[in-house]
Amino acid sequence: QAAAPLHSVAVRCQEEQVVVTVHRDLFGTGCLVRAAELTLGSAACLPAAWKPAETTVTFMVGLHECGSTLRVTPDALVYSTSLNYNPALTGNPVVVRTSPAVVAIECHYPRRDNVSSNGVKPTWAPSHSTLSSEEKLPFSLRLMNDDWSTERASTIFQLEEVLHFQAGVNTKNHAPLRLPVGNCVATLTPDRTSSPQYAFIDFSGCMVDGQLDDAISTFISLRPRQDVLQFAVDAFKFAGYSSNLIYITCHLKISLADQAPDPLNKACSFNKANNLWVPVEGTQDVCSCCDMRSC
Repeated sequence: QAAAPLHSVAVRCQEEQVVVTVHRDLFGTGCLVRAAELTLGSAACLPAAWKPAETTVTFMVGLHECGSTLRVTPDALVYSTSLNYNPALTGNPVVVRTSPAVVAIECHYPRRDNVSSNGVKPTWAPSHSTLSSEEKLPFSLRLMNDDWSTERASTIFQLEEVLHFQAGVNTKNHAPLRLPVGNCVATLTPDRTSSPQYAFIDFSGCMVDGQLDDAISTFISLRPRQDVLQFAVDAFKFAGYSSNLIYITCHLKISLADQAPDPLNKACSFNKANNLWVPVEGTQDVCSCCDMRSC
């Protein structure tokens, strides 16, 4: 949606940039403002391109450009900037016929998403508004071959084999982000709430499957990148059920890379030799809630 009620500003928040389109009839009075009087952000970035004959002006800037700011809420990354109108003095310097204006702009990127192990990127229909716009970050979950070099061609496993998962999120032009895996649930149907079900990662990043005597499931301690997390899980099937088909759904989320891991944003494996939980990042106390089964 464009701005209400004048419909003079429209915002599109894309994966890597924000696009702001401004009608030069900014106040709906029929008087066109000059493109040179419009800037974006505290760095006063100029429009990408404009022609005197055009009635709209377009800005295309990266999410971190032009002095934008980033804040993190429990559910979203919020990039904030502003459209600035600074009219030049013309005519009689004693009188002023226009006044400056500022339009606050926000782009919201949800921190959480659900993906399947077939690595199908979710599709979305972004909503747009002048003050707030939202776009999904492209999360992915892929089955990898044994050396993690490429995606595994087959999704067929034998018992006693190991499934190698790689979770990631494309963060090209965002602030440096770290990806934890909140939980992963195996079910016999695509419905993650169906029964039977087995949560092999649970409690906001505890690899509970690794506590079982017959499993060596673990998070890989060395990340390829901060926005990628790899983990290995011993193949299994549901006891008492004839179906050999298993659906796996994981809940992924992101946090700022420079934010210290905490009980809600962590990746913890169980070390049987020492009988303790070990985090991929952070201090050992972030894993203490895994034993309490409540994080």
